[in-house]
Amino acid sequence: MAELLLELLSEEIPAGMQKQSTQDLKRLFLSALAESRLECVTLESYVSPRRLVLFADGLPNQQEDFVEDRKGPSVNAPSKAIKGFLRANGLSNINEAEVRNTNKGDFYFHVLRHEGLPVRDILGGIISSVLSTFPWPKSMRWADYNERWVRPLESILFIFDGSVVPLSFAGVNSSNKTKGHRFHSSEEIIITDFADYLNKLEQAKVMVDGSRRKDKITNAVNVLAEKENLTFQEDLGLLQELSGLVEWPVPLIGTIDKEFIDLPHEVLHSAMRKHQKYLALYEPDGSLANRFAIISNIETENNGHSVVEGNERVLRARLSDAKFFWDNDLIATLESKLEKLSERIFYNELGTMLDKTERVEKLCNILASNLSGVNKKDLARAARLSKADLCTGLVGEFPDLQGIMGCYYASNDGESQPVCLAISQHYSPQGPSDEVPVLPESICLALADKIDTLVGFFGISKRPSGSKDPFALRRTALGIIRIILENNLRFFLKDLFSYSYDTYGLAMKLQKDDLVEHLLVFFHERFKVYLKDNGFSTSLIISVLSLSNSDDLVELRERINAIKLFLSSDDGNNLLSAYKRAANIVRIEHKKDQKDYISIFEENNLDAPQAISLFRSLEQVEEQVKKNLDNEKFDLAMLSLASLRQPVDLFFEKVTVNSENKAERLANLGLLSQIGRLMNKVADFSAI
Repeated sequence: MAELLLELLSEEIPAGMQKQSTQDLKRLFLSALAESRLECVTLESYVSPRRLVLFADGLPNQQEDFVEDRKGPSVNAPSKAIKGFLRANGLSNINEAEVRNTNKGDFYFHVLRHEGLPVRDILGGIISSVLSTFPWPKSMRWADYNERWVRPLESILFIFDGSVVPLSFAGVNSSNKTKGHRFHSSEEIIITDFADYLNKLEQAKVMVDGSRRKDKITNAVNVLAEKENLTFQEDLGLLQELSGLVEWPVPLIGTIDKEFIDLPHEVLHSAMRKHQKYLALYEPDGSLANRFAIISNIETENNGHSVVEGNERVLRARLSDAKFFWDNDLIATLESKLEKLSERIFYNELGTMLDKTERVEKLCNILASNLSGVNKKDLARAARLSKADLCTGLVGEFPDLQGIMGCYYASNDGESQPVCLAISQHYSPQGPSDEVPVLPESICLALADKIDTLVGFFGISKRPSGSKDPFALRRTALGIIRIILENNLRFFLKDLFSYSYDTYGLAMKLQKDDLVEHLLVFFHERFKVYLKDNGFSTSLIISVLSLSNSDDLVELRERINAIKLFLSSDDGNNLLSAYKRAANIVRIEHKKDQKDYISIFEENNLDAPQAISLFRSLEQVEEQVKKNLDNEKFDLAMLSLASLRQPVDLFFEKVTVNSENKAERLANLGLLSQIGRLMNKVADFSAI
């Protein structure tokens, strides 16, 4: 058994592409191995800013021999077919083929015996196919080469069992050599195996394993922060990105100038995190400190002083701009900026941002009538000012702060707290981990803004298609679903879509009824995704949604949850088995009779006492189920169904369904049909 090591050294790989590249490399390599009838014991892939690495251990040195059987025509086939078989397989005489007996008679077979090749001889072709089909999100060609890679390749290290495997890709030939850190190691490094590779690159200031780089950043920043009595809150997304930007992480501490510390902490955080990739540090009380962590890619003779100084200078310039915009924005009120919204296009066919603001105001008024505790005056004010911060200088410079800065400006203007919070939260939630608004004014404004967006884009036929969702409508729908469910709001989506459609007053490509129907289907699909992410099985979700086009998400969730609990019990699980047994019997017999057993059911034709007892139980339970479903007491409806377990079990134990008495047989089948009809009032149990 032998090991394979492949390293593709290139210009810097974008951090956002790195994680997926390791998964794609392993997937493509395993697939190519399987096609060559090979497998390995260990397979790992690593990535750094400049190199993509594959390590496979436990590979054989030789392919196994194998036999290929090519089936030919029957021995009784016409001579023309036999000649064609000989010609296709390069045989001169039919006696060179074998005759084998099959369940369809005797047939000719041509047996080819393939001798396994040395693995070294086929690895070049395997890796070549992997590289040529590698699915980089964006790739490039350079010089006169047709091959594509994420960035221009500098070298290819490719060794198997200690020696080089010949390979040429994009003008680069493989070798047993690589290079270390761009600034700390200039000489070529000769590699013998994977352990040697890791050891020599570590000496050359390269950490190949991204998880080790991330851990080093985390641990070192924690140590630096503790020395200054500060804390570091792990930002997993930024840590992952930083580990993809450096091959030899060197954490350093910088200082924010005092003149900027009074800026809103979101501005400081955005300038550091999103623009400069710095890690924020915090005081023991949780407030933002005037210190930040820099992750350098080099070690300097002066312990990073020049690196820190340069980064502080860059941040100072960034924050100087922010302070200028902040001070300038505070001169005029937020309301005074409303007129400029008429100059900002929401979308070409959907009017301006001022048009959107006016639509959202109208929809908020309708939502407020269906939600208790709403201060309509505050809500109207928040809706009116919700988009005004788009016309401020600071949001123009830091667009990720829209809504948040609107809250600050509104507070500066003396607006009430509910107004400020609603402005701040109306974009929420913006992701699965983002919190949803809980205050009534914030809920209404967030819902109205998102519903207006969805209705508008669906109305002009800009729906998501396949994996493409340029306007993030799936995320918007999921935000609405989370707001409704996590606040237990009893809104009817059809009505909200209809109201929103009426506020547009534009020539939509879809009629109102069509748009509402399309949106409801879209929401059911997003609702399925939400439920699956929260532990509900696909079949359970489909069992309810396939029978209901309800647009009350809370009611649907409660129904699905009740069925899940019901089926987790012994009574529920056994009753489901009985339901399927009854449904199968009815389905089979229906093919013979072509009868609707319920419509011709006659109670008097039931003979067995267990059948009569089951009929009485069905009558009683049906009444209870209807009452509980009408009152949305789904757990009680499930308990009522559970009470059918014993009479159903006794029926199947004691009663012969296909009785020799024709009338009794039809009555028994009608009884079984009623079990399915009753249970399907709750959900389509056949889908589970």
